[in-house]
Amino acid sequence: MTMSPVVARAPIPFDTARLDALLDAADIDVLIATSKHNVQYLLGGYRFFFFDYMDAIGLSRYLPVLVYPKGRPDAAAYVGYGLEKYEKELGRFWTPVAETTSRTSAGAMQAAVAHLRETGLPAGAIGIEAPFLPLDAADVLRGAFGGSRLVEATVPLERLRARKTAAELTLLREASERVVASMQATFAAVRPGMTKHEIVRRLREEEVGRGLVFEYCLITAGRSLNRAPSDVRLAAGDILSLDSGGNYGGYIGDLCRMGILGRPDAELRDLLGEVDAIQQAARRPIRAGGRGGDVFAAAQAALDRASHCGHIDFLAHGMGLVSHEAPRLTSTGPVPYPGYDVDRPLETGMVISIETTLQHPVRGFIKLEDTVAVTADGCEGFGDTARGWNVIAD
Repeated sequence: MTMSPVVARAPIPFDTARLDALLDAADIDVLIATSKHNVQYLLGGYRFFFFDYMDAIGLSRYLPVLVYPKGRPDAAAYVGYGLEKYEKELGRFWTPVAETTSRTSAGAMQAAVAHLRETGLPAGAIGIEAPFLPLDAADVLRGAFGGSRLVEATVPLERLRARKTAAELTLLREASERVVASMQATFAAVRPGMTKHEIVRRLREEEVGRGLVFEYCLITAGRSLNRAPSDVRLAAGDILSLDSGGNYGGYIGDLCRMGILGRPDAELRDLLGEVDAIQQAARRPIRAGGRGGDVFAAAQAALDRASHCGHIDFLAHGMGLVSHEAPRLTSTGPVPYPGYDVDRPLETGMVISIETTLQHPVRGFIKLEDTVAVTADGCEGFGDTARGWNVIAD
């Protein structure tokens, strides 16, 4: 199969030297990216609108493929679906070669294989995203390059994305601010007797009206710790938590805010104050050059001082195109990961979600989740408003 060259191309949108170094460290000769989020990153934000919300079509699925030989961006190629020919005409792709005739996942990989063979470059080790590579496409790759090693490239690609550009930070800031504004508007509309389903529906409308793609809402009401939308109705005096993810330009705003139908009493103010104290403690070590693991250490010290420490969970994780990504700050806790960044310095442009959850056995579910960006001398909160009790109705 012969691929036709792109007439007009966008500039390369990422640091090729950094990617080359990451691939070299992983002993990868050729990268084959197949996840939507990494292909989007490598194409400078491009995401095919037709498959923005789905993958399945007919008896197969959409599979975008970006081929990048280490050190040879001039030999890179993008393989897309047939309808992406219109995007190609608009010069969306920086790759010297773009093929937009595939209809199946196996067909997309066949086109990628054809390109690799035409380049004649050595491919002793091929980097793949195993969690995002369908079996039929993987079989095509193995059949074509049986003598090559398939190497997991998910982590090198995550490291490439870890430091956000100014444009990415703008998208994350907008996503966070719009999620919080949507929550405030939803709190203002809540009345006793509304169901959790109705509240989530209202939040969805508020987020979509602000240009977000609504992804989810975990919601609690009253004394219950159940976070699923349901037909449970709110009553006067109930507390309410909204923990929602809204997507803006592919980047996720994920925050949690608290509301109450009435006025918070002294105990509720103290309980949210304990949660906030842990949140603030976790922020203090965050700065460029700071040790990643100190975020958890500072939060744990504050948690140990809390009067309800036995009912509190703390978590911090990276945010970006993926809701849990680098930096990886712990290998323990409620959502453990390999602690790659525990003893590594934080870097300017990294973005971290910080969340503290109190599951009080009597008063209910109380949580704050914030998003902060690492700066040279500290951190900057995105959507950093409405962090106290949002009074819904008096």
